[in-house]
Amino acid sequence: MPASPEPESGPPTRPATGRRRAGAAPQLSIGCLDDVRAGALLVAMPALSDPTFAGAVVFVLDHSDTGTLGVVLGRPSQVEIRDVLPGWCDLAVPPGVFHVGGPCETDTALCLATASADDPAVGLRPVAGDVHLVDLDGDPDALVGRLSGLRVFAGYAGWSPGQLAGEIAEGAWACVPSRPGDVLADLAGPELWRRVMGRQSGRLAVLSSATAEPTLN
Repeated sequence: MPASPEPESGPPTRPATGRRRAGAAPQLSIGCLDDVRAGALLVAMPALSDPTFAGAVVFVLDHSDTGTLGVVLGRPSQVEIRDVLPGWCDLAVPPGVFHVGGPCETDTALCLATASADDPAVGLRPVAGDVHLVDLDGDPDALVGRLSGLRVFAGYAGWSPGQLAGEIAEGAWACVPSRPGDVLADLAGPELWRRVMGRQSGRLAVLSSATAEPTLN
């Protein structure tokens, strides 16, 4: 599995891979595209039934006029980090497995870590706040004692220019602020989704008791 891009090289190229709700009628959007930025969370609305993103919480890594890139949180795989990247397994938070970051380039590894934003460690590229992209081609020993923890993702989620704006306008996604600990939370997707929704206000807080499958609500 290839390593993540070097910090100075930026994120991978984004293909058009966001998903819209099949057959769904437009509805009032929650949040707006202006809220989307590195470090924000895209939270799937219950009507988004595409299994790739149903019930998903996506941490945004990059957003610009060339598209949007993020990783889905809370989807651990069965692949042990020690079997693929043995040098990094001791720095990873439990469970020490690859997480499924999205449907794009699933043979590519992206690594996120939390570290002090004031610590310019070699091999780290700031994303937002204390969250950094880690250069997996670097020396893990150089980061011992400098990270709060890390998580490795296989693949990512990407939207081409204008695609995410359309999906937000349709009400498929809400964009909300992240909190420290979301990226490394030891919660499965549904539990993380409910926690993120439950700390919102208004309609989003009400939806925290809903399920990802609209027919069950």
